[in-house]
Amino acid sequence: MSNLPAERKLTDKQQLFLDSIIETKGNLKLSAELAGYSGNHYQVIKSLKDEIVELAQNVLAREAPSAAFKLVEVMQTADALPQANVKLQAAQTILDRVGLGKQDRLEVNHNTSGGIFILPEKQTINIEEGDYEELPR
Repeated sequence: MSNLPAERKLTDKQQLFLDSIIETKGNLKLSAELAGYSGNHYQVIKSLKDEIVELAQNVLAREAPSAAFKLVEVMQTADALPQANVKLQAAQTILDRVGLGKQDRLEVNHNTSGGIFILPEKQTINIEEGDYEELPR
């Protein structure tokens, strides 16, 4: 059985499907077949969507340390690395998705002078017919 925290009770077949996702490296069709689902496997995917997403998040979290070390390795090496840009982009993407990537920050500074301006209470004015002049159109 997998290490996924179960929020709901899964059948043995559903759990086998989730475990097979790791073994098949994400091949959902093959995972469904290995778990004993025949025909249209989209129904099991739909019913286990939350668990599949959580599994994917766990896979990315597991790879985050490797991604961090790859960034440092590429930064520190003097040697030419084949496909260095592709590997750097993959490492950055993993770190971004687990929340360790570059974060955009917005700093707001607001300087004011003077104090608070308080308006007087609104007053109701009743205008009756004949109390005003119509403006020409």
